[in-house]
Amino acid sequence: METNTIIFRRIGLSSLVCVLAVMIACIARAGVMVPIAGDPIVIDSGKVAGTQLASGVHAYYGIPYAAPPVNELRWHAPAPVKPWTGIYNADTPRPESVQQIHAARAFNVFPQIQTISEDCLYLNIWTPPTAKAGAMMPVMVYIHGGGFRSGSPNDREISGAEMAKKGVIYIGVAYRLGIFGFMAHPEATRESGHNASGNWGILDQIAALKWVQRNIAAFGGDPENVTIMGESAGSESVFTLQCSPLARGLFARASGWSGANLLPGGVPPRSLAEAEADGVKLQQAMKAKNLAEMRAMGWDTVLAAMKQIGDMTMRPIVDGYSLPDLPENIFKSGKQNDVPILVSSTAHDAGTSMQFFQVKTLTDLQKAVQKNFGGFTDQFYKLFPASTDAEAVRQAQIVVADNGFGVANRDWARAQALSGKQPSYLVQFARAVTYRKDLQWIGTPPAYGGASHAGDISYWLGTYNNNNPGCVRRAWFDWDRELSEKMQDVLIAFARNGNPSTNAVKVPRYDPNDEQRVVFGDTIRIEKMNTEQIEFLRAHPTPRE
Repeated sequence: METNTIIFRRIGLSSLVCVLAVMIACIARAGVMVPIAGDPIVIDSGKVAGTQLASGVHAYYGIPYAAPPVNELRWHAPAPVKPWTGIYNADTPRPESVQQIHAARAFNVFPQIQTISEDCLYLNIWTPPTAKAGAMMPVMVYIHGGGFRSGSPNDREISGAEMAKKGVIYIGVAYRLGIFGFMAHPEATRESGHNASGNWGILDQIAALKWVQRNIAAFGGDPENVTIMGESAGSESVFTLQCSPLARGLFARASGWSGANLLPGGVPPRSLAEAEADGVKLQQAMKAKNLAEMRAMGWDTVLAAMKQIGDMTMRPIVDGYSLPDLPENIFKSGKQNDVPILVSSTAHDAGTSMQFFQVKTLTDLQKAVQKNFGGFTDQFYKLFPASTDAEAVRQAQIVVADNGFGVANRDWARAQALSGKQPSYLVQFARAVTYRKDLQWIGTPPAYGGASHAGDISYWLGTYNNNNPGCVRRAWFDWDRELSEKMQDVLIAFARNGNPSTNAVKVPRYDPNDEQRVVFGDTIRIEKMNTEQIEFLRAHPTPRE
């Protein structure tokens, strides 16, 4: 109950009413398991039975893909699942990875208030009603975002039910987060057998992909046609997996939205030594003699010790094993997993100064340029000329769209195009997200607006009806639904054959010598990019906001 209390204290009355409405709606949805004809499905660890949704889609929630990473398996590579006897009823989502649950996520979780546990290595599968062994349907594996600190495949916004209606197998993967997913330690490095530690969350994702290779055919999927995809930290995970030799052969295509560990838009991985030093700090804060004692303490003690230390960077590191080198070096040497990629950002993504987003006049632009680019103002105005208020607004919009993850994900497409044989495709989401004005917003304030970070997820996955059962907070119009349908079709076309073009939307192959991208906004258009402008923003990134 403490989790619920924390959430309610952080939100206003109108939003509290929404949370209560969502909880009631979720309870009503839970219902009784509806058997699926043909179940149970036999996988390598036993028999599994799912539940049929009202749409006819088959759902299998909470299938374990690795042993619970608890006790001596904490901060250890994922271990095999212990086989079971009888039938495993996969009709209920499992607990989330240990994390600090915050109010902004309360709107999207199913069930509404999820429990958390270190026993978290599960995946959810949605299959079309026609799926059966041997159907060889495309497989889409979604890795959730949340800054490597929070998130869950149970979030309503990343449900796979809508995509499954379109004839694909969709899988959502949970993995260890924060201190449990990315804590390196000298003892863990020595005992690993690979002289590496820290990328437990990435190793979880690799274990999940290996599970897919072994078992997805039984659900009707094609193990040779797997597309990995994700947003934010999920996108950075996809990027990391493309760089990892351990993931070679586990996927045929990759799609990342707003996240890549490339400077300046991304966060470069730490070294193993840096990460181990943080692990030693944690040990000292926990007053533990060794790693064994750290593993024996409760997860709440671990979180309390981390809070005592202060903010620690918990994300993928260059461990020499799962990530053998800095990503830019891996791409430059052509050692990445050479697969087709479809990468995207939003037109007001993370990493852009709010000043530029709020530009309304030429004076506003001048103030923003002076603050963010200082001695490079002359160079800025040569590339972004403006003499009227209207031109100032337009140039500010370009800065907003091409900064932060706009640069990082463009650089990802560019790196693949320069050293890989397989194509890369680049798009941007530019549809301003609209919200009901009569509700108090949680997290990022409504003034942020625009095509904000994560605002594209519901469009890509067709989950716009999943947000807030019983309490709709986003205003969806006919064009939003049509745009979502077209974006879903682009994503599924890419998953089917590696080419995202459809009859309705032509997506050109990215060419580093003639940069273009498809823009999904109030219209759908192909935009020619200004390489000089982008390179200026690469050299002079604005602060993250």
